[in-house]
Amino acid sequence: MKPELIKREGNSVTFEIIVDAAEFEKAIDKAYNKTKSKYNIPGFRKGKAPKKIIELNYGKGIFFNDALDIVLPEVYPAAVEELSIDVVSQPSLDIKDIKEDGSIVLIAEVDVKPEFTVENYNGVEIEKIEKEISDEEVENELKALVEKQSRMVTVDTPVESGNIAVIDFEGLLDGVAFDGGTSEGYSLEVGSGTFIPGFEEQVIGKTAGEEFDVNVTFPEDYPTEELAGKPVVFKVKLNEVKVKELPELNDDFAKDTTEFDSLEELKNDIKTNLVNRAEEEAKNEMKNSVIEKIAESVEIDIPESMIEAQLDRQIQEIEMQLSYQGWNLEKFAELSGQSIEEIRNSRKEEAEKLVKNTLIVEKIAELENVEVSEAELEADLENFAKMYNMEVEKIKASIGEAELEGMSSRIKADKTVDLLLEKAVLK
Repeated sequence: MKPELIKREGNSVTFEIIVDAAEFEKAIDKAYNKTKSKYNIPGFRKGKAPKKIIELNYGKGIFFNDALDIVLPEVYPAAVEELSIDVVSQPSLDIKDIKEDGSIVLIAEVDVKPEFTVENYNGVEIEKIEKEISDEEVENELKALVEKQSRMVTVDTPVESGNIAVIDFEGLLDGVAFDGGTSEGYSLEVGSGTFIPGFEEQVIGKTAGEEFDVNVTFPEDYPTEELAGKPVVFKVKLNEVKVKELPELNDDFAKDTTEFDSLEELKNDIKTNLVNRAEEEAKNEMKNSVIEKIAESVEIDIPESMIEAQLDRQIQEIEMQLSYQGWNLEKFAELSGQSIEEIRNSRKEEAEKLVKNTLIVEKIAELENVEVSEAELEADLENFAKMYNMEVEKIKASIGEAELEGMSSRIKADKTVDLLLEKAVLK
């Protein structure tokens, strides 16, 4: 039976879905077969009681919830498609009626994409961004390459700033070791500011084999409350002193470590890459400026569910980044002196802005009839495969329809913003 739109108030839509009696009975049977093993009925072995007997003992509606879970993935998407509504939230569902013929009447309430207009989006005036690459930036890239080829050499000289001191240490507060204050074989770059202020300075001048005390006071704003502002003593043993040995930067270095035959060729390649990167950054900044400029004149009543969904994605990204460093969100929140809810709320304005900009780009793509060709999608898949050193066919086999749709949406958005930048007036 066809769904029926009941009302639309702002971004909220309420509609009715009728689940056919025969269809629901099939779902009841599936629910029974799925859950019958958990019912104990006297006179029957566990899992062997007939459906009617279980219903007599537990009530006619015992399988309703499970049956709804089975039938909804079929009837709900079909209803949404039939009504042509662009849903952006999980549905709130209620059973309105169970008819005499056994059919089920459901009421669904959802948020949908907001309706709005975008005008005067072509020829937007923005500031032209140009970035120049200095000789210093090229030299810094060369220094980084040299650093990668450096090696650590053990020396018998006293510790100097810039040396690596391999130490064992134990931190004592009022003579008692505290959590996180003990380590063995720790490589400390002296002068890096890694440790508590005053610690590294007291290592300078010491030689391998020495054992000594380091007296420091934790900062008043130190995240661990029991240590904040407290004087402590570290019992330290210096095991080894290492210095960084850097290769000489010349033609031989270029030949030995890169595909170039001279230092000049290497420098030119570095500058070319830096210029390309700077141009791409400038282009991206101007793209953002175009969207921001258009967004200034567009009013959108954004459903809260869309903002919350965007916040969920942002928090997931933070959690993923933290996991790479062996952290979790709870620990990060504790050390930053915030609750997880405060971290979330601090990003709400940014989330709302991202949702608004995405909606605007989607609307303009629709107005400009921007489409994604099979060739463009194929090229994107090939780039993805190269990035992860995989075969394109394996990539295709591993991603589903939703992922492909997401890739297509991203390409469409990129094409739309490129179009807007092409038509923008650069001041």
